[in-house]
Amino acid sequence: MQPSSIDSDLTHSSLRGQFLIAMPGMQDPRFHQAVAFVCEHGPEGTMGIVINDPSKVTWKQVFAQLSLDDTSLRSDEPVLVGGPVAQEQGFVLHGRGMQFASTAEVSDEISLTASKDIIESLACGRGPDDVLLALGYAGWGPGQLEQEITENAWLTLPAEPEILFATPWEKRWQTAAARHGIDLSGMGSQSGHA
Repeated sequence: MQPSSIDSDLTHSSLRGQFLIAMPGMQDPRFHQAVAFVCEHGPEGTMGIVINDPSKVTWKQVFAQLSLDDTSLRSDEPVLVGGPVAQEQGFVLHGRGMQFASTAEVSDEISLTASKDIIESLACGRGPDDVLLALGYAGWGPGQLEQEITENAWLTLPAEPEILFATPWEKRWQTAAARHGIDLSGMGSQSGHA
């Protein structure tokens, strides 16, 4: 496939707000059965948050590290490993509606915030209600993700808030694909993308 035809198939804005679902043959162990939500995709590269890899860190520990009193109902929930890049940085995916200092609207239904004010709001139990907290992100250089998709490392599917916010993390890989009629257990590493 010529590079120009890859670009025409995957325009630089086409993956923003999509899920990347690791194919069963994924070679990189950091992304085995990963589901990533694409927050930014353009000529400079791609940024996404892995939404199904829990860390050993809890929300309570994050609140304590920031010297915040915890009156939330999320104390014992695990913080996710959003990816291998900048794991000291927190990223919050949440439903649209509430705005914070660094809120960026990724899609019609999902926003991304990386400023402390959202953590303060969560610690106080003020919301937002639909929320995921992750440390770090996954990043791809210019054209890297497009190449990985052509090599069948990733399946791309429309992101759904229900998968992000209401599906247990351990079921997101299978559920995201199954919602589109795809059975990942029956796929090998040579399957194409949707």
